[in-house]
Amino acid sequence: MLLPSPDLRIWLYAKPVDMRKQFDGLIVLAKHQLHASPMSGELFVFINRKQTMMKVLYFSSGGYCLWSKRLELGRLHHVEGDGDKINLTWTQLQCLIEGINWQKQVKSRRFNSL
Repeated sequence: MLLPSPDLRIWLYAKPVDMRKQFDGLIVLAKHQLHASPMSGELFVFINRKQTMMKVLYFSSGGYCLWSKRLELGRLHHVEGDGDKINLTWTQLQCLIEGINWQKQVKSRRFNSL
């Protein structure tokens, strides 16, 4: 379960990722592209090229966890930063998940079932 913590580090991989990748493929990206230890308890966020799907990889209680979200309508906003590795805060991750662009103060359109 994703729980905020003051010392929680969240890393966004800024390049598009093939969302067919599962645990092992994302672990390799975290190790070799983000130069981080996937077993550190940090969160690693990956977004696809169309910006319609997001995966979050983290290690918790002896095993890897993979959280994913696929948008039915709209897109995840592009996060601007330097390099391939962008450090996010918990609030920024929540904004990214909810479609709020904290860099421009605009909420993206989302699918509502009711």
